[in-house]
Amino acid sequence: MQFTTGTGMQDNGSTNGEEQRGAPRYTSLIRAAKLVCGQGEFVCVIRDVSATGVSLRTFHRLPTDEAIALELQNGESYELELVRSEGFEASYRFEAPIEAERLIRENWKFPKRGLRLNLMMPLTVASLSGRAEAITLNMSQQGARIECESIFAVGQRLTISCEGLPDIRCTVRWRRDANYGLVFEDTFTLREFALAAARVQCPALVEEDEVWPRIP
Repeated sequence: MQFTTGTGMQDNGSTNGEEQRGAPRYTSLIRAAKLVCGQGEFVCVIRDVSATGVSLRTFHRLPTDEAIALELQNGESYELELVRSEGFEASYRFEAPIEAERLIRENWKFPKRGLRLNLMMPLTVASLSGRAEAITLNMSQQGARIECESIFAVGQRLTISCEGLPDIRCTVRWRRDANYGLVFEDTFTLREFALAAARVQCPALVEEDEVWPRIP
């Protein structure tokens, strides 16, 4: 899912600190992306961007690693330096000035797809024939890529379970050797996906009272 709206432009943005005053700032750029650091990969929403910095929001506490990068859905990555943060919102300075129009256009070299996180998690795969151990290679709101030595048929229905996540019913979309592409029967909202990713990678970032609903 691409979470985005149209853009507008202001000549003098001030939300990203004194260093960014004077750089044209594109507002109302509501787009899903991810923050990548040593603690993991975390869903965020870009709020506005200029040639020198970006303002964004997460769905949980912000990761605390100093070395952090913003990665777009098309794979382009930008090194960041924290300027300020408050709650789930933060402003970052780019390591070097960027071409803001390039980030906004987000050109694609390959077919467009939803935001994916590289999450490697052990999980259990249940089918009518029994249970098997597997590991995730990546995950999106709509599906996951897993590695499993058991053999499943394309179109077969499975249930995957993992500590920190609700049980998820899914269908095998494709198979390549021991790799399987799964599509979820009930997809995550962006917020659910963001909280799930944070919970399995760095639980300290998630509020204690955040309770996960099980996908029916």
